[in-house]
Amino acid sequence: MRHYEITWIMRPGAGDAQFGEIIDRTTAIITNDGGTVIDTSRWGIKKLAYDIKKESQGCYVCMNFAAPQTAIKELERIFRIDDRILRYLTIKLAESIDAAGIEQEKERIAAVAARAAEAAAAIENGEGGFSAQELETDAEELS
Repeated sequence: MRHYEITWIMRPGAGDAQFGEIIDRTTAIITNDGGTVIDTSRWGIKKLAYDIKKESQGCYVCMNFAAPQTAIKELERIFRIDDRILRYLTIKLAESIDAAGIEQEKERIAAVAARAAEAAAAIENGEGGFSAQELETDAEELS
């Protein structure tokens, strides 16, 4: 299996049920082909740099996973057909990944998310325990 990340932008007018349906369908395609979803993160509604299909905002979703190439072809086919998807981008992160690599990636993502939550809590409480460089490093690790 290969290690991938796919990010897509959905129309903001679709409800939470439709967002969940697309995420569930994407997860099902990956797992039915023998893949594993490592992480799914909703980035929320963001303003687009330019209008796409007459939309000025979009709901971003990013999914990190391991799957065979056939799953990617099916995902991209479905995303091209679905009118609720404004744009998508698939990136191959590694040529191959095994079960141990998947677990390491899950642990890395959890550690970075925990550190980001800790930094947000410290900033909210007025504690200056994190430097801008540390926060930028954590942000780079997440992307």
